[in-house]
Amino acid sequence: MTNQTWMVTGTSSGFGKELALQLAQKTGIQLIATARKESDLDYLDQYDHGQIKKILVDVAKSKEIQRAVQEALAFTEQVDVLVNNAGLGYFSTIEESNMATVRYMFEVNVFGLAEMTKALLPQFRQHRSGTIVNISSALALTTLPTMGFYSATKYAVEGYSDTLRKELAPLGIHVLTVEPSGARTNWAGSSSQKELPQITDYANFQQMVETMDEGVTKSPGNPKLIAKAIIEAVENPDTPDHLPLGNFAYKGSLENLRGLTREIEHYKDISLSTDD
Repeated sequence: MTNQTWMVTGTSSGFGKELALQLAQKTGIQLIATARKESDLDYLDQYDHGQIKKILVDVAKSKEIQRAVQEALAFTEQVDVLVNNAGLGYFSTIEESNMATVRYMFEVNVFGLAEMTKALLPQFRQHRSGTIVNISSALALTTLPTMGFYSATKYAVEGYSDTLRKELAPLGIHVLTVEPSGARTNWAGSSSQKELPQITDYANFQQMVETMDEGVTKSPGNPKLIAKAIIEAVENPDTPDHLPLGNFAYKGSLENLRGLTREIEHYKDISLSTDD
């Protein structure tokens, strides 16, 4: 008997692929896996005994999102868990960033996520249950040079998710935001674009951009353990609102938030003086 249906976007590689692999092998789970190319989902065939649906969708295209959701709801009566995982990375100093590339990254990381969610919200509301998992980043809790616009997309996901959570909580629908640190996936490699600094003043950041590819094999984060933690968080009756994963996410976010708290307290008198 099937107990839950999960729909996961961006399952061709990275966290999405690892999530799909683990879910495909769990008893009582139906899996709807999406990618832009059908061949990218061939790895699921060995686990498919009728409980897996593969759907092609580019989350930057509204019509494809609508079609994908129609296909999903034709396959299953109810999507219980939506994981918005599809995303892109971009490494460049802010001044030297290509704005067309930045806009496309926002289309995928922010607007694609929001449109996919919006398309499924009516059925979540109908059933008064479900979980929406938005894959954010440790870089939505703190920042690093050359990742400014990527951070901006993930900060946007955080603000969107925090508001969505308040709107949906009375309806029995939970929103979980996951903030992973760097992990051994292709995110820092083939899934991301890079612009080497050309302005002399930013030359000290060149090595940072050049060595990003090393994260594919050298990052501390284990995709298998990250996927396992996400699944366990969703299955936990006390699902958290936020799930920072990894040393950098944990320590970096606390350091950033503590610094922000100190600054807010320091300027308390000025802050309060602006109300009459």
